[in-house]
Amino acid sequence: MVMDTMQIRLTKGLIKRIDYLVETGMYSSRSDAVRDAVRNLVLKDMVGIIPNKGDSIKEIRNIRKKLSKEIKNFKDVEKINKLGD
Repeated sequence: MVMDTMQIRLTKGLIKRIDYLVETGMYSSRSDAVRDAVRNLVLKDMVGIIPNKGDSIKEIRNIRKKLSKEIKNFKDVEKINKLGD
């Protein structure tokens, strides 16, 4: 999957925490950690608009998988955020 590049500025403290997550093996790279954080932010924004159909954990996993394929740039995040409006 081709991804766009985005430059962000973070505090040294946040970078240290991200590096710790990479060093402990939770993420394979800084980029993976930041992508997961963005996915969680998008998912958090969707809380309340996701219909409760029973197995919410399975439903959220499916949404995360779909989001990881759909989000290629920040405009995609903005478009997804507007779905709840």
